[in-house]
Amino acid sequence: MTLDEEVEVLKRIPFFSKIDKAKLKLLAFTSERVVFHSGETVCRQGETGDAAFIIVDGTADILINGNGQDIKVAEVGRNAIIGEIAILIDVPRTATVAATSELVTLRITKELFFNLVQEFPEISVEIMRVLAHRLEATNEKLRLAKA
Repeated sequence: MTLDEEVEVLKRIPFFSKIDKAKLKLLAFTSERVVFHSGETVCRQGETGDAAFIIVDGTADILINGNGQDIKVAEVGRNAIIGEIAILIDVPRTATVAATSELVTLRITKELFFNLVQEFPEISVEIMRVLAHRLEATNEKLRLAKA
């Protein structure tokens, strides 16, 4: 995938949709491309978060460990961002993310992510919207699991 194609992926993510393409090109250039194979763990619940990942291609399960077993709360794919909670609020990772296919990602470090948020405050509003939606979806799945 070319740098321009990575920029197009970033542009489709609500967090980054309003950012100038030149800035997105810099973000894509400074991000690390990381590939995970099916079954590999991207990040583990409880670990310290030092980066977020943007899924360029592939799928992954979001798992929360409760009472010693993993509960699948979501499946994510292309154009999703994962791992941002731990880098936003300095808490351990809130979930495990496991690749369910070959997963191509862009790894954005905590420092790069915060620089972007500071330069483009409108990203903060999009972050709140996405996180609120995720919380509601997770709560609904937990309600259904208890039923």
